[in-house]
Amino acid sequence: MRYCMIFSSLKKNEDFRTVYNRGKSFANRQLVFYYMPNKLSENRVGFSISKKFGKAVYRNKARRRLKEILRASSCKKQGYDMIFIVRPGAKEADYATLEKSVTHLFQKTEMI
Repeated sequence: MRYCMIFSSLKKNEDFRTVYNRGKSFANRQLVFYYMPNKLSENRVGFSISKKFGKAVYRNKARRRLKEILRASSCKKQGYDMIFIVRPGAKEADYATLEKSVTHLFQKTEMI
């Protein structure tokens, strides 16, 4: 059974730095995942994709795929700031592989 995760964007540099400095992190071949609790009733998600990943077309494609995976994910916990750093290994990854990577990270952090 799948739940629709409610989230908004994490955009301010200050918010990113706070999550990097105070949050916990886990990683796999495609993604690095930082997270920490916030005092809101929804999750805020940010994406970091380096220009080394490729041209804007590829960076936006990866970001759109991750947003869709998160929208359809079964993350039950609310009130977290999350950052996904996309590694260059994710460039060749298809949707299913990215979905497995996100699920793997959520299982490690006990978000599911």
